[in-house]
Amino acid sequence: MIEGVEVMPLRTFPDERGWFMELRRESSLPAPTRQTNVSFSRQGVIRGLHYHERGQNDLFTCLQGLARVVVLDRSTAETFTVDIGDDNPVAVWIPGRHAHGFEALTDLLFCYHVTEEYDPDDPDEQGICWADPRVKHLWSTQSPILSERDAAACS
Repeated sequence: MIEGVEVMPLRTFPDERGWFMELRRESSLPAPTRQTNVSFSRQGVIRGLHYHERGQNDLFTCLQGLARVVVLDRSTAETFTVDIGDDNPVAVWIPGRHAHGFEALTDLLFCYHVTEEYDPDDPDEQGICWADPRVKHLWSTQSPILSERDAAACS
């Protein structure tokens, strides 16, 4: 396991109405979170790889569907991957110094809690190409749907 990365099981409490799940408990996290984001991604989308030089950490959870999380330790080239979501309800804590991203293996809702608020005037977000040779083999697709910013990391 890459230093600082943690996989945290999420407990589901089902009853006749459906279910309840606690996504995060501040007291169990290595650092407090300050912002929560939710994204919808269509199958085949890759978001990332991103890293944060000023120390933003992320807590990834897949609310619906299935996502492949990929983490690259930029200093050692060690990699970590785990599929999370419907079939594996866990949260993944990722120190921001590691490059990280996820692939939508199905259409999905994805939630990430972060330890710093986003500043559009001075974003702390750097990119590494999804097809970097250290991680390219970890994705299920070799022709992902990318944002302009993520595509630019490959040029």
